[in-house]
Amino acid sequence: MTMMDIHLPSDHEADDHFHDECGVFGVYDNQEAANVTYLGLYAQQHRGQESAGIVCTDGHTFSSHRGMGLVADVFKKSEISELTGRSSIGHVRYSTSGESGLRNCQPFSFEYAHGGIAMCHNGNIVNAPALRKELEKEGSIFQSTSDTEVLIHLVARSKSPATRERLAEAINRLRGGFSLLVLTESSLFGVRDRNGIRPLVLGKLDGSYVLASETCAFDLIGATYERDIEPGEMVLIDEHGIQSLRPFDSATSKFCVFEYVYFARPDSNLEGVNVYHARYQIGVELAKESPVEADIIIPIPDSGVPPAMGYAEESGIPFQMGLIRNHYVGRTFIEPQQSIRNFGVKLKLNPIRRLIEGKRIVLVDDSIVRGTTSRKIVEMVRAAGAKEVHMRISSPPTKHSCFYGIDTPNEDELLANKMDLEEMCRAINADSLAFVSSEGMYRAVGKPRDLHCDACFSGDYPVPIDGPRSPQLSLLRFFSRRP
Repeated sequence: MTMMDIHLPSDHEADDHFHDECGVFGVYDNQEAANVTYLGLYAQQHRGQESAGIVCTDGHTFSSHRGMGLVADVFKKSEISELTGRSSIGHVRYSTSGESGLRNCQPFSFEYAHGGIAMCHNGNIVNAPALRKELEKEGSIFQSTSDTEVLIHLVARSKSPATRERLAEAINRLRGGFSLLVLTESSLFGVRDRNGIRPLVLGKLDGSYVLASETCAFDLIGATYERDIEPGEMVLIDEHGIQSLRPFDSATSKFCVFEYVYFARPDSNLEGVNVYHARYQIGVELAKESPVEADIIIPIPDSGVPPAMGYAEESGIPFQMGLIRNHYVGRTFIEPQQSIRNFGVKLKLNPIRRLIEGKRIVLVDDSIVRGTTSRKIVEMVRAAGAKEVHMRISSPPTKHSCFYGIDTPNEDELLANKMDLEEMCRAINADSLAFVSSEGMYRAVGKPRDLHCDACFSGDYPVPIDGPRSPQLSLLRFFSRRP
């Protein structure tokens, strides 16, 4: 039997979801800073599995360790013991389809005229390519292709006397969606972009302040949630406590609604909303809007589970875990080249024939991107003996690319951008297909649409996009295409 080596991240047939780019964690003045940061990153592993890094400071010098892979693989006991100091920041990263390698692992740390500084961020700076060109013309030399390094150069070139002023001056030149952590020898900064598109939360641990992308990180380390950092807010944490600063000239909430649908962990609370509850209620709304006669409701795990439970409760149709997910799929596997149909999906999901055979099935998933995975799952469930297969989606149709920190395909690859509902239903080979409405989604979230970014559904981009509209206008892709 002929075998071939397959790499999962590039296999769109096997993994047809949007991906968040990264997660951040920081702690100020804690004797277990490195260990706490390690755990904070571990809790946020879902936000990035490509690489991980931690930078610590003892008030005089910086120590760091970064590596490719999962948090538990990058950091062993020996690496943690070498990270000394009472303050640290950490980062987990999901690589886009551009360059992936150690030089782009965050946090970045540098020495400049005013001392040491380290930075990491979650999101995307849409004007980073233009800023980088400008800086290069003025003599700047870059070590990476990450847009985070653009910000470091802007801070270093500032003539302002204090770090807070240099940082405020620099971030005012940025456009996009981002949450940013900055560590100096004596302070920790946390910043959200003026629209608060990406999340950032504040907590306390034994008198120390902690910052994270999600509250699930606080639960693991035993920290108390204080509040969300507000859109356009910069917090400064130092020996004097915490200060709230407003460096931007304007701020309007446009939080990414897809955090509730898919990206965030269900046990997190963001912007006052419990993610699990929002997903469950979306399922309730979906059942009200798009009922169907069926025998069982089956989620496509894992993000399809809460909305499927909500759909089952509202519809009165029994809920069953009819698809079992393999949680131990690595980055590379050996595929029989021609012998096993739909191998990529089968590697991750396996149907329980006894539950499915002869039944009318409702499959619930969070989204349809290219439609390749949905079609293969429908085929797999039919092959397990399903009498009918109905697909219900807990988000509106995704018709547009994201430019604010989410890795998405080009618009012409998105199924909902090319087809109407009937055509999509035929393309995935389902008996029926329905998406939750935008109104139903926001009813479930419990907050109004005008506080959120839903550009991937509506095409209404809160931050103007400069240059050609290719997804994820990050330097990783911009420079990987240069001759």
